Amino acid sequence: MQLPLGDDPRTEMLRQLQPRLIQRFGRIERAPRERRAPEWVLVQGVIGARTRSETSNAATDRLLAEYGSWEAVGDAPLEALQAQLATQTYPNIAGERLKACLTDLVARRGAVDLSHLEPMETDAAMAWLEQLPGVGRKIAAGVVNASTLDRKALVLDSHHRRVLQRMGLVPQKADTARAYAAIMSAMPSEWSAADYDEHHVLMKEIGRAFCRPASMACGECPAQALCGTGRARAG
Repeated sequence: MQLPLGDDPRTEMLRQLQPRLIQRFGRIERAPRERRAPEWVLVQGVIGARTRSETSNAATDRLLAEYGSWEAVGDAPLEALQAQLATQTYPNIAGERLKACLTDLVARRGAVDLSHLEPMETDAAMAWLEQLPGVGRKIAAGVVNASTLDRKALVLDSHHRRVLQRMGLVPQKADTARAYAAIMSAMPSEWSAADYDEHHVLMKEIGRAFCRPASMACGECPAQALCGTGRARAG
């Protein structure tokens, strides 16, 4: 007789980690009214490489206000889009990716419309999104999680993935897709889509404040007691 497998120990670690992060940084909750349409979240993600979310949010709102519709944004001359995206870290690349993404979406759907994702399973919806130019696992997860689709999908940016790797929660050399597959199997079953969203933002704060690419302030980090790297450095 096969014995039942025990819980993934990473799941309990995540359960213990979340209140530590909330205690340090406070609650970071997205009110229902702040959840945007999937199309808005898609645009924000495509233009957002290496740019703070606040800046990308403002640029996304500015584009829609300037052109009136996402279809008009996609039809705009590339140079005009790049000028509108001057606040982004890589405005020329952001403009190219956005135009390609919106053009492809209109070709597939007849409009910048993601309403067909609503009845789809989360993994299938993400796979569909990843067919679009410039859309990888991070952006696809953001569209289904942080929008009105409200799905359990964990967004992983470079900060979040780095912290997971140093904690020993995902393989050290995992790219975003592999890290996503690894950590999703450990996510607490009771967490809601909003909990996933809050967890991502809190982990991003850890990466910015304590667990930077070239330096680690482990002694100040609220995750140290749960972190393989942090415990080793303390010893």
